[in-house]
Amino acid sequence: MEKEAYTKREPAWSLDRRVPLAVILTIAMQTAAALLWAGAAGERLTALEARTERIGELVERTARLEEQTKSANASLARIEARLGR
Repeated sequence: MEKEAYTKREPAWSLDRRVPLAVILTIAMQTAAALLWAGAAGERLTALEARTERIGELVERTARLEEQTKSANASLARIEARLGR
């Protein structure tokens, strides 16, 4: 008896041709939402990259200004030393 029931088993799953409209709309809405989210994330990354580029330029300018300040301080120290003699 058990062998007959075991051999007449139905497939584990099957695909039905009838798909409700609600399922199609839900999948379409989820896909649209995912695309919008990905687009927004891309825009945020682009903005962050632009900001990082500007910060890099500011760091370079700051380094140049520091070197110029050191040079000016060294010149001032030499002038003060000559005036002190």
